[in-house]
Amino acid sequence: MKDTLRRHLPLPALLAWRRFKNRPLLSAWARRPCFADTPVDLESMGLFRRERFPESGPVPWLDRDDALERIDLKLRRGEITDLEASLCRKWHRDGFVHLAGFLAPDFVAEIWQAVEEAMASGVLPVRPEAMVEDGPYEDRFQDLHLRVSEVSKILRHNGILQILQLLFGRPAHPFQTIAFFAGSQQPAHSDSIHMTTYPEGYLVGTWTAMEDIHPDSGPLVYYPGSHRWPFYSAKVVGITERESLVSYQEAYNRKYEPFIQEIIDQRQAEAEVFTPNQGDVLVWHANLLHGGTARQDPKRSRKSVVCHYTARDAVCYHDISASLARAD
Repeated sequence: MKDTLRRHLPLPALLAWRRFKNRPLLSAWARRPCFADTPVDLESMGLFRRERFPESGPVPWLDRDDALERIDLKLRRGEITDLEASLCRKWHRDGFVHLAGFLAPDFVAEIWQAVEEAMASGVLPVRPEAMVEDGPYEDRFQDLHLRVSEVSKILRHNGILQILQLLFGRPAHPFQTIAFFAGSQQPAHSDSIHMTTYPEGYLVGTWTAMEDIHPDSGPLVYYPGSHRWPFYSAKVVGITERESLVSYQEAYNRKYEPFIQEIIDQRQAEAEVFTPNQGDVLVWHANLLHGGTARQDPKRSRKSVVCHYTARDAVCYHDISASLARAD
């Protein structure tokens, strides 16, 4: 009934509804600073879409044209190590870093054991997939750390936070977790369309392998260097403000995904498939295009935990649904 009413409301009424819906979040954000060079009044925006925010810095330091010179300067000054400089150069060039063996297998196994115990007790409500009998559970569960506290050991891992601070150039703020039990088979996309920051570019994702990932399980795929392509926002791909309000998922499937695939085809971009070992961590830029490959063996799991982080005191919103992200 609510969705039916929304579909027939004029745009001004929809804007008023959205402002009311976001009121608690707006109040929370109003008490927090934002480090953008150009201040914004979130209370007056109504819709949180990329085109409604001003162009503003600061640009993330590793996204700048002079990033390589800045890395070398920090290295000469002793502000970063040779290893950190190598990570920064990789990030600037490719938009991701692979931290092989970063988390100990026993540490990861202990966390996943807590996840399985939560499933067995009903604390974590998951269901078997319909894809295949005796296959893995449903492919994902959002905000896993709110149900299984042990997952926060990854989300708030000091070593990961230190690397993110290096890449951001400012402290990181843990934002979200997603558990994957099986390959998502999700078409290529950037996280920026789902979790957009103001100023732009201050979001990263991490992907932790909770088991050795088999090539037939539908592993993660990504396009190195695509983080330096333009941000294909909802407006750019032709999703209207009304669609953001009333049918953003349908519009995303119908407009965004084919648009991104066409760009990939036009650029003849080459993909890399990620088949890590248990405890490996992949860190990727918000604008890096990535997705899931086809599951050649539907009975194989792809156990992993994805975490998202913004830079501390960045505004985070969902360009695709024109809504403000939660403030905590």
